[in-house]
Amino acid sequence: MKTTNIIAAISLFVLTALSGSAFAADAKQDFELVNKTGYEIKHVYVSPSKSDEWEEDVLGKDTLDDGEAWEIKFQRANKTCSWDLKVVYEVDSSSAVWTDIDLCKVEKVTIRYNKRTDKTTATFD
Repeated sequence: MKTTNIIAAISLFVLTALSGSAFAADAKQDFELVNKTGYEIKHVYVSPSKSDEWEEDVLGKDTLDDGEAWEIKFQRANKTCSWDLKVVYEVDSSSAVWTDIDLCKVEKVTIRYNKRTDKTTATFD
């Protein structure tokens, strides 16, 4: 009887571990956004590249201060890899946009602002 219970417990553990791995793999678009602009960001929008509209602000009521990072999580059912990213600054409501980011390969997006050139750039790791 004990052997049957042990085998059942091991089987349940293996099934749980395997299904957890499968679910984690489905959300491969999750990424970390790092703000190194020198300014506070009040809105962040992430939308499929094929969409004509921006999705909801992923920050909600929060803001992203300079030097901070924000984990952006996707619904597990979402299979799209190509995404657009828009950030809006708190100070003057100006924005920066990047298109066609392959979030199935990118785990971290770091944005920077150069005051001399007045350009916001991003690196994708």
